[in-house]
Formats: sequence, structure tokens, C-alpha cells
Amino acid sequence: MIWRIRKHNKPQSLVLGAAVLVATSCGGTLFKIRPPTDLQPLRGPVKSATAAGLTIRVAPLLSDEESQELFEANLPLSGVLPVRVELEHESGLPVELKRARFRLRGSNGEWKALSTKKSISRMLKANGVFAYNPNSKRQFVDEFSVYGLDVKVPLTAAEKRRQGFLFFETPDKTSVKSPQGLVLLIEGLAEPVEVRLN
Repeated sequence: MIWRIRKHNKPQSLVLGAAVLVATSCGGTLFKIRPPTDLQPLRGPVKSATAAGLTIRVAPLLSDEESQELFEANLPLSGVLPVRVELEHESGLPVELKRARFRLRGSNGEWKALSTKKSISRMLKANGVFAYNPNSKRQFVDEFSVYGLDVKVPLTAAEKRRQGFLFFETPDKTSVKSPQGLVLLIEGLAEPVEVRLN
């Protein structure tokens, strides 16, 4: 169960306390996340680059509706841009990703890379969710985190392909509005990679 509570004054603090008690007694997740197996293969005007033993493909940017369908929340409205990335192994050696640094640059400046947990915090704040069952939040964090691109484990020929989302915050921390000139930069690999998104 979700309780969306806006700023309140002192007389409403009892209502807030009651809401917290009720919220902690409810089960379920905060938002209904679709399983990653429901994701369609990358299609449309996919952008790509090859370097450092990898082919990097970036899907077209998620629309508000697609974000709502996947995460039951409008991430762009909360100032978070999810960028879907696919890494394909092209060399015989494992590709170490732990040191990879993903940056997003646009015509309006540098976008800040967010962890999945920080993306969730932005989403909850934008949706006015302040009181919730801790177990519901934990379940939501677990389900949402599956969508993040795993860079902790090296990519090998055995796995061949890995995909996930990178999350970036707008330079001015406001909602995403038709970003232009976006370039995804990947540093920390054997050679730098640059993919123009639009």
C-alpha cells in the first residue's frame, strides 16, 4: 500500500502518524514493476559503437508512456532519464567493467549518473511517497534494481550479451524535456567509447 502525503501542518501530524502505522501493516510493492523478461529486443533507430572488445548498443530513449508501463512511474517526470544499453562481447578475453565510468553529455550540459537507489529516491519524492511499509520498499528496490546494468561482473564470451538501464539526472534537476545532443561516453575501458544518442 502507498500513502502519498504532502506537506502538512501540526494538526495533521496525528493523521501522518496513523498513516505510517497503517502503511507498515500493508504488504505488496510500492510500484508494480514488469519483469525484465517482458522487455522487447532492442529495435528502432538503435545507436551503436565498437571499442575495447565490446559492441555497445543504445536503444531509443524511453517515452513517458514506456517508463510508466515498465516501472508504473514516470521517471522522466521525476528528472531521471533511463538509458537502455546492451553490451555484446566481441573479443576472446573477458571485458572488465568495474572501472567503466558512464557519462551523459547533452546540449544543456553534463547529466549526473545515478545509482538505482538514488533513482528510486528521486521517483518516490516526485510521486509524493513519504510513508510506506519498509518491506514494500525493499521489494520495490529489489525488483527495480534488476533493471540496472550490471558492471560488477566481467563480460565473457560465455555470456556474450548483457543489457540493462543506466540512469541519469537532468543537469538542472527538473523533469526531462526533449533532451538534445545527447552523447553517452564510456571511460575506464581499454579505450574510450562514444555513442551519439540523438
